[in-house]
Amino acid sequence: MLLPVKVFLLLGAILVVEGIVSLLDGHQFLNYTRRSLRTAPADFHPPAAVMVPVKGIDPGLETTIDRLLGQDYPDYRLLFTMASERDPAHAYLAERLRNYVPSPNPGPRDAQLVIAGTSPERGEKVNNLIEALAAILPGTRVLVFADADARPKIDWLRSLVAPLVDPAVTVSTGFRWYLPGRSFASRLRAAWDASIATLLGDHHSNFAWGGSMAIRAEDFRRLMIAERSWSATVSDDYGLTQAVRDAGGRIRFEPRCLTASFDESTLVEFLRWSNRQIIITRVYAARLWRWGLLNYILLCGTLLLGDGVILFSDSLPARLLTAVLEALILLLGLAKARVRAIVAREVFPEEASTLQSHGSCYWQLWPLVPWVMLINFVTAGFTRRIEWRGTRYELISPTKLRVLESNERMQADETG
Repeated sequence: MLLPVKVFLLLGAILVVEGIVSLLDGHQFLNYTRRSLRTAPADFHPPAAVMVPVKGIDPGLETTIDRLLGQDYPDYRLLFTMASERDPAHAYLAERLRNYVPSPNPGPRDAQLVIAGTSPERGEKVNNLIEALAAILPGTRVLVFADADARPKIDWLRSLVAPLVDPAVTVSTGFRWYLPGRSFASRLRAAWDASIATLLGDHHSNFAWGGSMAIRAEDFRRLMIAERSWSATVSDDYGLTQAVRDAGGRIRFEPRCLTASFDESTLVEFLRWSNRQIIITRVYAARLWRWGLLNYILLCGTLLLGDGVILFSDSLPARLLTAVLEALILLLGLAKARVRAIVAREVFPEEASTLQSHGSCYWQLWPLVPWVMLINFVTAGFTRRIEWRGTRYELISPTKLRVLESNERMQADETG
């Protein structure tokens, strides 16, 4: 048997085992999600402050604001924070909040705007959050962070805060879930991002996501997040995640707090966005980046090797065996991707029409996801520069960055 065939069979067997384990993890994610959806949140709702960094007017911003102003939570305050009054969102939000009147119905006790300015030492989003913290009222027991381009459900805040009733839980988190749109790039983004969302679950390896996370105010101060983790960073969630892990804390994922996101970008815009996610991962979670790089090199390299054996081997048994093993690898990946499509339908029943029309993208486009990921992970190995909503940064280390260029252009990239 030729060496390439032997190498493929060895690597293929490893990938089959990995695929089986991954598929089992996918079903555990689905079962955990179903348990969460069936179980009412704990009756725990201490005074909370919800901070929402804003830059520009995202498509659907009006819907997001409506959702945030209508949370079924008895005692929360809402703070929208941005760098400048020249931001296009400022006039819109100022008008909305000017007309907002607190009432006994669901909604915040008050809502306000915070103008943060800019900082040469940290990313604009993080700087917005630090300035918003200064406006928190005494007596606030829970700090909540949300993104302006996600659409939380009416029980999002209650569900996100509830896990903190357990003293062992330091942070409660959700994650974004992109729903497919009309464009190919939108559907590919949905398939790409869902593969990351399902890394979360009922385990101790969770990470916090800045668009939907909550932490007790006393723990935030005790861990000195603002002073240590956010003083010179572009990533709010990676900084907080590392601080919690270093302190031996626990991050709990709450499937009820998966928040719907929508996007109709071009393929180039999607690649720029996905590259940015992995460049940030490389800088702030280098071990995770190395693991991902090796994993996608292994998967894509093995598939290419298998294609070569099928096309050029003179041995018919070797070609057939290779084809069967390669098909098994792909089918296991497709099976897990179909689990993600089921999760989408069950978490977002209100989007049944969209998912009926386009939800198959989660598994139909899955074979492209490893190749896009490989591009992302390789790209991250050659650059530490990103552009985030009109500002260019060089990420020197987890605790140091350089602002290369800042301007007032409001771009349509995502916050998360």
